Amino acid sequence: MHATAKADYALRALVELSLHDGELVTRDVLAAQQQIPAKFLESILAELTRSGLLIAKRGVGGGYLLGRPAAEITVADVIRAVDGPLAGVRGRRPEDVEYPDSSASLRDVWVAVRASIRTVLEQTTLADVAAKQLPEDVTALLQVKGAWLRR
Repeated sequence: MHATAKADYALRALVELSLHDGELVTRDVLAAQQQIPAKFLESILAELTRSGLLIAKRGVGGGYLLGRPAAEITVADVIRAVDGPLAGVRGRRPEDVEYPDSSASLRDVWVAVRASIRTVLEQTTLADVAAKQLPEDVTALLQVKGAWLRR
């Protein structure tokens, strides 16, 4: 999986918002707190607002709020909102890729990869990240031999 800067910034901004407990927070505060370029963050916040993950209040005293509780927004929700599907092969969904008979099992590999990614990203919420309390299944993966090795 390749996490884009856009997805990373979106997640960081939403985690920051979750720490403000329902207070309106401006783009500039989010950008400063998370060290995100403000102009880039502006377009990301617009996408998150269109997706319903954020509520934007305009005007003096305006800012952003989470569209629903942090415990109900998964990492997968945020990534999908800014980048689309979690896994793809040459721009297509894994189940839609066709191969010659000799390599037909590759489609199953890609579907399994997507299922694996979903296992982590769909059970981890913004509240989990903000509280530094990841789900047990996720923390168990951190202990798998070689998990921290670069390859």
